[in-house]
Amino acid sequence: MEVALDRLLHTQPLDGETARPQRLLDAMRYASLSGGKRLRPVLLMECAELFGRSDEGICQAGAALELIHCYSLVHDDLPAMDDDDLRRGQPTVHKAFDDATGILAGDALLTLAFDVIAEEAVHPDAAIRLGLSRDLSRASGIGGMAGGQMLDLESENRQRTEREIHTLQAMKTGALLRYACRTGAILADAGKLDVERMNRFGETIGLAFQLADDLLDVEASPEQMGKATGKDADAGKATLVGLMGLNQTREELESLLQEANALLAPYGDKAQRLASIAAFIANRDH
Repeated sequence: MEVALDRLLHTQPLDGETARPQRLLDAMRYASLSGGKRLRPVLLMECAELFGRSDEGICQAGAALELIHCYSLVHDDLPAMDDDDLRRGQPTVHKAFDDATGILAGDALLTLAFDVIAEEAVHPDAAIRLGLSRDLSRASGIGGMAGGQMLDLESENRQRTEREIHTLQAMKTGALLRYACRTGAILADAGKLDVERMNRFGETIGLAFQLADDLLDVEASPEQMGKATGKDADAGKATLVGLMGLNQTREELESLLQEANALLAPYGDKAQRLASIAAFIANRDH
């Protein structure tokens, strides 16, 4: 994945581009090549491999998804959003560069993702690539991640029900994870039922990821996380930890892990790596 991202973020203009400003490119590379779990592209590639496809085109689709994720982190860290100084143990993009460059770097990463997902290497069928581009837009936009971020901001210092919190988390965090799992199956030409099963698997681990993240914000140190912790409570964020408490949240997290494993059960040992990823999501310490 690092090689693919490095290759995409090069200095040479593509057809239709006049130039690639160096400062903007440097900020994009800083945001994208500074580490991270690469969870979303790994999920996409593992789901594709489960159904028999593993090639450069799958890696490229994963890179498109990671570009979206990196853009979201750049914008999420901005002063008008979560106002974070650290990301992955180093200064956030707007601190390393400036606010305006951070905004433009996020914009450019977002739009580059749709260039990448449209390449023929991703899938020979243009109709499938078009559908995946549409799905990525929906997972990233008003009905997905961006909309979830809006609900999250609106929920600060307001009482929210469990259902409302589930909705905002399914959008803010879950939409891209669901897209990763579903897209991997589609790119491998899996059957309709298998695609739907991977979609449900993505929904399940998406919620598990957010629950684990909320627990870590309460229990982990900034050194573990590579960023500030305890900010959800300070900002009055609506979280299930705040609503249900630590113990009940842990119980729900364990239930989600069991559900994820049940969805993978029909594939036997072939799904072992996906099961390991689900366990990592639920039990991670950073």
